[in-house]
Amino acid sequence: MDWHSSIKGFKGYLQLEKSLSENSIEAYLHDITNLQHFFETKKITVNPENVSFKQLQEFLVFIIELGIGARSQARMISGIRAFFKYLLMEDAIKQSPAELLELPRLPQKLPEVLSIEEIDMLVNAIDLSTPEGQRNKAMLETLYCCGLRVTELITLKISDVIFEEEFVRVIGKGNKQRLVPLGKSAEKYIHIYLETIRPQIPVQKGMEDILFLNRRGRGMTREMVFLIIQDLKKKAGLRKKISPHTFRHSFATHLVEGGADLRAVQEMLGHESITTTEIYTHIDREYLRDAILRFHPRK
Repeated sequence: MDWHSSIKGFKGYLQLEKSLSENSIEAYLHDITNLQHFFETKKITVNPENVSFKQLQEFLVFIIELGIGARSQARMISGIRAFFKYLLMEDAIKQSPAELLELPRLPQKLPEVLSIEEIDMLVNAIDLSTPEGQRNKAMLETLYCCGLRVTELITLKISDVIFEEEFVRVIGKGNKQRLVPLGKSAEKYIHIYLETIRPQIPVQKGMEDILFLNRRGRGMTREMVFLIIQDLKKKAGLRKKISPHTFRHSFATHLVEGGADLRAVQEMLGHESITTTEIYTHIDREYLRDAILRFHPRK
């Protein structure tokens, strides 16, 4: 198996079996191409099935000497591990030479987090006398109560809000679905929006099931949500750097600080690995719906 055919097969595996985004796939393929180029530069004649652990170590020394940062090193090692794991699954190799590669220790950079009082300040700055204000209230309560990514928020469908079960069906990264408990505050303001505001909007074709719409009846954009939050930040007099993602970080932090189980928070955030969630803390206790209903300040 040469490099061209193995990389082509790896790309198909990432697309069809892992359902990764185009950006993620490009990053993985870039890492493997870099490894191939390293061998060519060093005039090392080796096919993917013959790569040794020692050769991979030499590659790591090479990228460190180039000044590649710890985060980029970690990402490249992850890509290389995934590539050889694929070859192992295809029976092209008997053992992965990347299995013993060690990830560099990364600095734990905590994201910006709003306090519960600061969340209240932002939400209270919304002008509820306007239709857009009522929509924004429902939108930000949903963003915070459910810990959604901004893309998940703007693509949320009415049919995804399961009021009877008090859950929201979320389509996350890689088209993966997860169920997130719907907090009482979000449920209340979504109901108000659906009953009093949305029926007055001239809904455009194809937008019939999209929950949050602009005044012209089309779906909200990421930029619109960002600008709404920046306007509220100014009105509330907050000086922190705030984006839609800040609400997601705050959701996770407030749950964990309240004592929620880390694995429950992982499920609700849609993190594939628990290590991604561990940036919030190292606490471990109870489980999913019970966790949000017991520990979220907007329950």
